[in-house]
Amino acid sequence: MKVLVAGANGHTGRLLIQYLKEDGHEPYGLIRKEEQKAKIEELGGTPVLADVTQQDVGYAVKGMDAVMFAAGSGGSTGADQTEAVDRDGAINLIKATENLGIKKFIMLSSIAAGDPERGPEQLKHYLKMKGDADEYLKSTELDYTIVRPGGLTHDESSSKITVGETVEKGTISRADVAKTMIAALQEPNAYHKTFEMISGDTQIEEALKSL
Repeated sequence: MKVLVAGANGHTGRLLIQYLKEDGHEPYGLIRKEEQKAKIEELGGTPVLADVTQQDVGYAVKGMDAVMFAAGSGGSTGADQTEAVDRDGAINLIKATENLGIKKFIMLSSIAAGDPERGPEQLKHYLKMKGDADEYLKSTELDYTIVRPGGLTHDESSSKITVGETVEKGTISRADVAKTMIAALQEPNAYHKTFEMISGDTQIEEALKSL
């Protein structure tokens, strides 16, 4: 499967490229800077230069079987950048995906994106922008999966998670988030689903089947 990863140079994005390649997919890494190409190639991906904050990103999406959005401002870059990347950038990519007839779209969102009041004060705007992008995705005809992880860590993968419409606050490794996003590509029960996730006791594939 040809899979475009937006935000491929981020921590989770790099793991997505690596794991997609290991699983036999063809990963394409959407990046904004020429100097990021070498890292994507090193991980086994094909770099694609594009900026999701620009309106037309169709050329980057063309020919793909699936698209993953793992880009993000991180909530610490100011309100304008958060709106440009986390909301508008995601929506631009969703529109391009739908316009080209590609069905699968996996969104990396955030725990509490559906209810920013549950989040810390300094992240409420970020969560609102994530939630707005999620709502737009839900309004499309795409086979979407919206993954809302808790606090992200650099721990090793356990491949065991807890999922639910809402879950208790907790943490999860970026590695397990990446593996869950990839597993969702080929698990029909994960389509048209939005779920929060933290580390847990259930194997990723079984957790997705339980949604």
